[in-house]
Amino acid sequence: MRSFEPRPYTGIGWRLVEAQHQNSTLKLTDDLEEQAILERLIDDAKPNLPVECRHLDYLLATPFRYQALYPHGSRFRRAGKTPGVFYAAEQVETAVAELAFYRLLFFVESPKTPWPDAPTEFTAFSVALDTPRSLDLSEPPLSAKRAAWTSLTDYAACQALADAARSAGIVLICYESVRDPGQGRNLAVLDCTAFAQPRPLERRTWRLKLGLSGAHALCEFPVARLSFGRAAFAADPRIAGFCWERNDH
Repeated sequence: MRSFEPRPYTGIGWRLVEAQHQNSTLKLTDDLEEQAILERLIDDAKPNLPVECRHLDYLLATPFRYQALYPHGSRFRRAGKTPGVFYAAEQVETAVAELAFYRLLFFVESPKTPWPDAPTEFTAFSVALDTPRSLDLSEPPLSAKRAAWTSLTDYAACQALADAARSAGIVLICYESVRDPGQGRNLAVLDCTAFAQPRPLERRTWRLKLGLSGAHALCEFPVARLSFGRAAFAADPRIAGFCWERNDH
């Protein structure tokens, strides 16, 4: 068993979700009352939430709800029927950079898919986090293994760390974003008890446009613009070898 020295963490985390999370059911109903009924029926059909998560808004609880097989794994979650992780970032700009990378990665893995004609709308929301039991991978002694924590494609070390951290009662991991050109920090929430408030603190609308020149993101209020050109994520071998030219149809 790995030995940890938990640290307190208090702060804000940002996460983005596609804005279709409400529009999809609105299209199927005639009014808001019908939509509310449909949303309740859908919610009743989903797997039960862990008891400690049931008071949370669905935006916070969703990563912990689904207990189906996790197909490919992620930095702190193994593939298979594994515990959920709520991924966030300390700054919204870092969260947007992470989103832009993984949206581009979809096109890397789907070379015949044309670039979208219009931007995709996302909701960025912030959450309050407060726990006495966190790990910071940028601080000693864990920072000595920075190369393992920041691998662009191999998540084995981080997944093993998360397994050991859960066993030791750690509920949040702070770590360096390898996607954000601004070198912001990410947060992996391993347990619902890390949330200090049951609902998002703030919501913002972002639009992301992907195309030949890269990924470009816009927030209208407060006004913010972020661009990630072709070279922004080129350190990752999957992006470095990406063919940006593709047929429109």
